[in-house]
Amino acid sequence: MKKNKKKKTHIPVRMNLLFFAVFILFAVLIFRLGVVQIVHGEDAKRKLDRTEDVTVKTSVPRGLIYDRNHQPVVENEAERAITYTAPKKFDQKTTLKTARKLAKLIDKDTDKVTELDKIDFWLMIHPDEAKAKVTKEELGKLKDDKILELQRERVTEDELATLTDDDLEVLAIYREFTKGYALDPQIVKNKDVSLEEFARVSENLGSLPGVDTTMDWERTYPYEDTLRTILGRVTSGLPAEKLNYYEAHGYSRSDRVGQSYLEQQYEDVLRGQKEKVKSVTKSGQILETELVSEGSRGKDLVLTTDMELQQKVDQIIEEELRKTKAKYGTHLLDRAFVTLMDPHTGEILALSGKQYTYDEDEKKYVFSDFASGNFTTAYAPGSAVKGATVLTGFMTGVNSPGKRIYDEPIVFKDGTRKSSWFNNGCCNQSLDEKTALMKSSNVYMFKTAMLIGGYQYQRGDYLGIDKFKAFEKMRYYFSQFGLGAMTGIDLPGEMSGYKGDPKNNEAGKALDFAIGQFDTFTNLQLAQYVSTIANGGYRMQPHIVKEIREPGNEDGKIGPIAQEIQPKVLNRIDATNNEIKSVQEGFWRVVHYQGGTGTALGKGEYKNLRIAAKTGTAETFDQGQSVWNLSLVAYAPYENPEIAMSIIVPSAYINQPNVSNTINTDIGKRVMKAYFDLKKERAK
Repeated sequence: MKKNKKKKTHIPVRMNLLFFAVFILFAVLIFRLGVVQIVHGEDAKRKLDRTEDVTVKTSVPRGLIYDRNHQPVVENEAERAITYTAPKKFDQKTTLKTARKLAKLIDKDTDKVTELDKIDFWLMIHPDEAKAKVTKEELGKLKDDKILELQRERVTEDELATLTDDDLEVLAIYREFTKGYALDPQIVKNKDVSLEEFARVSENLGSLPGVDTTMDWERTYPYEDTLRTILGRVTSGLPAEKLNYYEAHGYSRSDRVGQSYLEQQYEDVLRGQKEKVKSVTKSGQILETELVSEGSRGKDLVLTTDMELQQKVDQIIEEELRKTKAKYGTHLLDRAFVTLMDPHTGEILALSGKQYTYDEDEKKYVFSDFASGNFTTAYAPGSAVKGATVLTGFMTGVNSPGKRIYDEPIVFKDGTRKSSWFNNGCCNQSLDEKTALMKSSNVYMFKTAMLIGGYQYQRGDYLGIDKFKAFEKMRYYFSQFGLGAMTGIDLPGEMSGYKGDPKNNEAGKALDFAIGQFDTFTNLQLAQYVSTIANGGYRMQPHIVKEIREPGNEDGKIGPIAQEIQPKVLNRIDATNNEIKSVQEGFWRVVHYQGGTGTALGKGEYKNLRIAAKTGTAETFDQGQSVWNLSLVAYAPYENPEIAMSIIVPSAYINQPNVSNTINTDIGKRVMKAYFDLKKERAK
């Protein structure tokens, strides 16, 4: 019997084939790595060190600002500057070394260096001591940010005191170096760079990587403080609170932007087109820069304001404030506002505000520009708004032109008594709207408000007015004139004024509203209101920019018009032409009829100006004291108005009315005369 042979397995053969294949693959991989490292090593190194072109944008001067007669109001003055452009690859050691070299060539202010800056700088230049401030146990447990926090906390005042003045100067420069992004030029110094500093740095640029010398610009103001608050300010770099916004719109961290008012409102126009510069880099370091395209400075603004007229108005306010304060000793009187507006176009011809305060350093009273207060502060104007009250009576249908209202002391059942300033029971009379405006009758306005609120006055009765209805209707129609509403001026920061809450006030406050002694309004709102009456019922949007122009040429000639700001009608009041004319005539009588409250505006040398106006006096409170605001709205000439004016003088006197304090009309008549005198002078 044959014995069966044992079957031979094929697994060892397959394993051998697999091992052989793996060996071949590893051999190929090793061979390939050798080729890359040995044969192509130099090529790889050259690729690593290859140059790269990166285009960056550098800032250009802002656009200029002119007045309506093309007189420069804001200009740019060239100034020497030292800049630093950080490389793509940050190297702390090289950056610090460059800062030390530059510190030996220039003087750098250290006033912006913070306590935290000093601590971080001390830790940077004392690395061993900084490391010793945390234990090994803490190093093992804490993250890097917590370790740095501990190191900062453990730096002592004595250690910080070892920083010399030279160290702080290096720190101030290093701080500017590290403020921006890679390839983003930063201003290191642009204030008071001497010719010697400029030359020294220029001669050593080869040993100062990233540092450059160039020309920068600074805003200058030929009219100094005139209209200064309206022109606005420019930042020295991007504001921290809006950093993300500006960077998303193509700004660099060192760019200057408009911070307030005109500079802020027209930032997109004034900023200009940045020039493009190509930076050639190698291994992250900048080798050279090349201009790709020239930028252009920002477009120019032409204002509606006449700076010569503006200066005259400023001077008048200062003189009258100084005189009134000295004569009556009213310590709360510290400001006055005047707005001049073209009633047909809304152009602001002058926007003047002055604040008169005591300077502790100079030990005397000084004036400062507060033109912005015309639309950022609000006050109770008093009787100046009675034109709006009369027309509200007409528009609601409770009254009509020529209809007479009996002026008498108002007496309610609870003993409350209200009357006109000229009538305390001796001079009861029947008044139409024209005479009521001329004499500034409170009772005419009180009874109008009562009728609007659904109540017919009965002597000795309770005040049965629907106060909510009265407030709602009066505020609605007042807003048609711009009173209590945004005027729409092309400047930021406008306020609409204060509106009292009817719910938490007695019904009698609706009567006070009718004579301008409840809600508060800005002086600009008063100018819009009187312009609406002057032009026949059209509420014009006020604006202070007349034109936007292309940059002018090098010989100083102004550029062509890029955009002209057109007059804009916001609304037309609901009154008829006849109703408006009756109020216009009432304003005329205020100035030119015996018994009018503004006759000072129509006497002597002011008679030919043909002014129509309405005066105002409002009792209010200032710092806990009872005070009186004085106001005035006016326009001229009466037949064909070309200028509308509003004036507010808050806290003109304290406690009881002083009939000899006429600062509102004193300012008003002089301002009107200044306008027409200037017009006549230029016509010659």
